[in-house]
Amino acid sequence: MPKREPKPFDSLTGKLNGRQRAAVETTTGPLLIIAGAGSGKTRVITQRIARLLAEGVAGKTILALTFTNKAAKEMRERVRLLSDPTRSAPPISTFHSFGVQILREWITLLGFGRDFSIYDQIDKMSLLKEIAREVLGARNDVDLYSCAQTISAVKTGRTEWNAENDLYRPVADVYREHLRAYNAVDFDDLIVLPLELFERHSQVLDALRERYRYVMVDEFQDTSTAQYRIVEAVARKHRNLCVVGDDDQSIYSWRGASSLNMAYFERDFPERREIKLEQNYRSAHDILRAANSVIAHNRNRKQKELWTGLRADRCIEVFFPADEYEEARFIARTVRAIAGRGGVRLDKFGILVRTNSLIAPIEEALLGENIAYRVSGGTSFFQRKEIKDIIAYLKLIANPDDNVSLLRVVNTPRRGIGRKTVQMLRELSAERRESLYSTIQALIHAEDGRVSFKTRERLEEFVGIIEPYRAEFLAPRKLAEKLGRLIDDLNIRGHIVSEHPDNERPARLKFRSVMRFVDMMSAWENDPDVVAPTLFDFLARIALVNRDDNQEESDRRSVHLMTIHAAKGLEFDVVFLAGVEDGLIPHARALEEDESNIEEERRLFYVAITRAKRKLLLSACRTRRVMREVQERAASPFLDEIPDELIHVHEPDEPVEQRDAGSFFDQIRARLGLGRSDCRKRSPTPCVYRSRMIISTRRFFARFSSESFGATGSLPPFPV
Repeated sequence: MPKREPKPFDSLTGKLNGRQRAAVETTTGPLLIIAGAGSGKTRVITQRIARLLAEGVAGKTILALTFTNKAAKEMRERVRLLSDPTRSAPPISTFHSFGVQILREWITLLGFGRDFSIYDQIDKMSLLKEIAREVLGARNDVDLYSCAQTISAVKTGRTEWNAENDLYRPVADVYREHLRAYNAVDFDDLIVLPLELFERHSQVLDALRERYRYVMVDEFQDTSTAQYRIVEAVARKHRNLCVVGDDDQSIYSWRGASSLNMAYFERDFPERREIKLEQNYRSAHDILRAANSVIAHNRNRKQKELWTGLRADRCIEVFFPADEYEEARFIARTVRAIAGRGGVRLDKFGILVRTNSLIAPIEEALLGENIAYRVSGGTSFFQRKEIKDIIAYLKLIANPDDNVSLLRVVNTPRRGIGRKTVQMLRELSAERRESLYSTIQALIHAEDGRVSFKTRERLEEFVGIIEPYRAEFLAPRKLAEKLGRLIDDLNIRGHIVSEHPDNERPARLKFRSVMRFVDMMSAWENDPDVVAPTLFDFLARIALVNRDDNQEESDRRSVHLMTIHAAKGLEFDVVFLAGVEDGLIPHARALEEDESNIEEERRLFYVAITRAKRKLLLSACRTRRVMREVQERAASPFLDEIPDELIHVHEPDEPVEQRDAGSFFDQIRARLGLGRSDCRKRSPTPCVYRSRMIISTRRFFARFSSESFGATGSLPPFPV
C-alpha cells in the first residue's frame, strides 16, 4: 500500500474563511474562540492541531480535551488525515479519560491501588442503596436519586451540606469509605481526585506542565468549575491554552457546567486573543434569523450574529394540533410524505422533545406508519443485564475487593448462595472490616463451623472460578479467548435459557449479545493502536464509553427521536420540535427552581432551532393530557420572539371526499394510459399490471401528499 502523503498545509487553510484561518494560525498564547452553531469549529480545532504539528511541535506535548468519546474519535481521525502519518499523534480524549490517565499513573499517592475499579451509575446506585439501608434503616423519605445527585454536587463543589440535604451526609461519609475500601472510584472522582493530586503532590502538576505545553478544550461552555481548574492548572506555565465554545449553547448547568468559566478564563489569561466564528455552514437563512432573534433576548451573553448564504423558502412551519396524539400523527405522516419522495433519508430527520414524557405518543405514531426510529439515550448495550453480569465478573477478577460486582454475580448463575448467606457475609465483612471476597476466603478455610458444609462447598465453587481466572487475566493478550472459556465454565448459555424456559427467542438474542461482547473485546485487543491491552484498560474503556450520552448509532436508517439535550452537537435536514408550549418550553419546573433559568431555557430552544438545516417544524398542542388530566395549553412565549414573517402556520388537511378519491384514480389510470375497461389488455401480466399500478399510485400520492401539506413537503435543494 503506497505511503499516504500529508496535504500541504497552505492548501488546507485555503478552504477556511478569514476568521477560521486566524484561529488556526494563532498557535501560541491564550485564545478564546467563540464558535457559533454550525460555524465549523471541529474543522478549526483539528486544523489548528495539524498546524502545530506542521510547525514541528511534538504531538505528545499537545493535549486536546472534549466531552464525548464520539467527538474525540472524530477529532483523532481528522487530525490523522491532515497530518504527517510518521509523526506521533497528540492525545485527544475526554476529560474523564484524561482523569483515568492521571490516576493510573499517580493514584497510589492517594492510597489507592493502580488496579482500581470505576463504578458506573448503576454500580454507584447499587452501593448507595446498600449503604442507605445500613445507615438510615427503613426510612421512607430517602430518595436515592436525590441522594446520589447531592453527593455528586457536594463532591464536585457545586453545593455544600445544609439543612435541606444534611440527611444524606452520613450516607456520603460511608460511601466515601466504601469506595476507598473497595479500591474503587466513581465518575466524579475521575475529575476530583486529579485536583486532589495537584493540591497535595505538586510534583504531579509539575510533570503534567512539562508534558503538555499546548492545551485545547472543545465545548468549553460545557466545562464544570473543576474541569476548568484542571486545564488552567496544567496550562498556567506555558499559557498556550485555546478554548472553543459558544455561550449560547450552554445547556448543562444541571450536571455541573459553569457559565462563569469564560469569565474565569478572561480573568486568568488577560492577554488572551478572542476570535468569533459567525458564518454558519449548516442552516438556511430564515432558520438562522429565527435563532438570532430568539437568543438576542438573553442578556448574559457575548454578542454575535450568525449569518449564512444558504437559502430556502418557507423553512419554518408551526402546527397547532388538538392534542398530543394528533401532533404525533402529524409528525409521523409528514416524515412519511417527505421521505416517500426520496428527497430525505430517514436518518436525516430529527424529532426533538423537551422531556422524555413526550416520547411515547410519537413512538406509537411512528410504529403505526411503519417508520423505523431510534430513541437516543435508550438502554445501552453495556447496560443489558447479561452484559452487566459478564462485566461484573471481569471487574471482580480485576479487583476482588469490588463488593458491588461480587453481590451481582455471587449467585449468578444460581449456585445456591441465597439471601441469608449473603446477609451473613455482609455482617461478618463489616465486623472484620474487610471486603466480602476476603470474608468468603476466610470462611472457606475456617474451622469454627460458622457455615454449613454445603454452604462452604458453594462458596468454594465461586472462589474456584474467580481465582484461576485472576491469574490468567493478569497476563495481557488473548483476553477474548480467556473470556470465552470463562463464559463456558460459568454455563452462561444454560443460565440464560433457564431464565426463559417458555421462549427461546429472547434467550438466543441475549446469548448473541454475550458473544458480541467477546468479539468486541477481541477487536479491541487486536487494535494496533492499543499498545498494551490489559483487563484494567478494557474495563476503563467500557466505563467511559458506557457513560457517553451520544454513542455511535448502529442503525443509520432510522429517524432520530430524542430530547433537545441529547441532540446537542447533531444536525438534521428536517427537525420536528414537539410540545412548544408554555410549561414545557420553557419548562415550568426549571423556572420554579430559579427564575434566572429562563435564559438557559431560551438557550435550549436556540439549540433546538439550530439543529435544523433545511426545514423546521414546530408543534404546540391546544390540549395535552398531564397526569391523566386534560389541560388547556398555550403556545410557548419563545414563539413570539421569532419574527412573524418567518413563520408559516400549517393548516390541517381536509378529509378526502369519495368523489375526489375516484378522480384521483382516474388520474392514475390516465397517467398509465389505461382506460377503465382495458386495464388488463394493456398489461402483459397481472403481476406487471399490479407493479405499474403500485408504483404510479405511490408517486401520485407522494405528489398529492406534498400538495396537501403545502410547504411541509417543500425542500428545495441548496448547498448544505
